[in-house]
Amino acid sequence: MRPKSLVLYALIGSIALSALIGIAVILFGDFGELAIKVLLTTMTVTVTSILGLACGAYLETGRGKVIPLAGIVLALVSGVLWVALVWNGTPHENFFARLLLSLTLGAASCSHISLLSLARLDRRFMWSRYAVHAAVWLLTAYLLYLIWNVDAIDESTSRIIGVLSIVIAALTIVTPVFHKLSTAEYGIDEIDAEIEQLRMRIAELETRRASVTAGQG
Repeated sequence: MRPKSLVLYALIGSIALSALIGIAVILFGDFGELAIKVLLTTMTVTVTSILGLACGAYLETGRGKVIPLAGIVLALVSGVLWVALVWNGTPHENFFARLLLSLTLGAASCSHISLLSLARLDRRFMWSRYAVHAAVWLLTAYLLYLIWNVDAIDESTSRIIGVLSIVIAALTIVTPVFHKLSTAEYGIDEIDAEIEQLRMRIAELETRRASVTAGQG
């Protein structure tokens, strides 16, 4: 089963479970600490699945590997640590909190970049992709620095975060617009890449068909 399908099934299952638990709490009252922990766990799985799904979608395009793979790994590790925090807490609260926030921030950044990278842009709009990469990674690096150096927070912190956040939001909004405005004609390299993906998919289907035929025989 493909990574995207695995993450999708996990997402559907976690959302369904979260909905059932939420409905049960509303209808039958508060189940206490156990119910809260279970609900927080399912919410964690849901968020982890969403982050992983975004990275998995970009990974399957074949146009990038490092960022989506890093995002999936960071999402899974941070998800496990969040669940551990919900159920057991941690004896090293300060370090653990910083590590957890760092991993979660990295997963969110990779997921954001992966989603925006799904758009196909003409050369005239490629500047927006470079710009959003620069803005996202600058903000990520700055937030990581603040997480591990809390004393560095001063009056300029909110301004820096605000400016970078506005730039990221603007570029995030215009990326789908640029995608729509881009021509439907792909370059030779993109056509060759799609042909290669189709060949790999056909080979995979032929292998599966052969195994099914052998099983039936």
